[in-house]
Amino acid sequence: MNKKLLASVILGVSIGVLVGCGNSSDSKKTSSESTASSKPVKITAVGSTALQPLVDAAKDSFTEENPNYTITVQGGGSGTGLSQVADKAVEIGNSDVFAEEKSGVPAEDLVDHKVAVVGMGPVVNKDAGVKNLTKEQLKQIFTGKITNWKEVGGADQEISIINRASGSGTRATFEKWALDGEEAVQSQEQDSSGTVKEIVAQTPGAISYLAFSYFDDSLTALSIDNVKPTDKNVADNTWIIWSYEHMYTNGKPSASVKKFIDCITADKSLVKKLGYLPISSMKVERDVDGKVTDL
Repeated sequence: MNKKLLASVILGVSIGVLVGCGNSSDSKKTSSESTASSKPVKITAVGSTALQPLVDAAKDSFTEENPNYTITVQGGGSGTGLSQVADKAVEIGNSDVFAEEKSGVPAEDLVDHKVAVVGMGPVVNKDAGVKNLTKEQLKQIFTGKITNWKEVGGADQEISIINRASGSGTRATFEKWALDGEEAVQSQEQDSSGTVKEIVAQTPGAISYLAFSYFDDSLTALSIDNVKPTDKNVADNTWIIWSYEHMYTNGKPSASVKKFIDCITADKSLVKKLGYLPISSMKVERDVDGKVTDL
């Protein structure tokens, strides 16, 4: 191997160690040596349960490489995350929605760090007997106008709606883009995406909505107007029920907090593995007012 090629290889490996969130032995050794004498760092990230699996997974690999960090990740919903970071009760507020969309939140004090994109969509109990709905049928189900699956070609079974709580960013995203701003009918509400998934899987006739990161074979993820809920369709906005995953800080983050946030955005393989889209995979961008622009 000539010297120029060798230098390129070494540079590439060094960059990988610096930006990755993986747990290779080389990466751990380098990080451990550089952080052994560092002061302890404590970070609490609270909010979106749609984003929680990604932050949890990133935390595990990051703290293995950076043992001076103690990172606590909690759910509670986007509203909770935004209000707590605004009050400086936590270092990071995780949210599925822009801070400007939440009333009572001083968005001007917060700094937005978009770490991924997540698709969201309706899910039903597998015995409901449906795989596709029109958008109008979906709206009529969630507003209480259609109450039995047989009305949309499914089983003769009463529809049971499972909602997210009012502070949920997943609910806000779903109502804005799937229901055209209409509010879902009063029904059972749950704070956690994981709990919603379990209830829908176990309850005959149940329907709700989840981030793609929670989709699995225990549920049926519905198509809408024959458009499937896939990452490819989210990337070009063919599937319009999606949101950015935001990690908000109160003002400019400290170097230690920024290091953790940057780690998440850098590890695109982890983002994809857990059912999210890297920001760089999007072919469009969408602003707080819903305006979509091609990239």
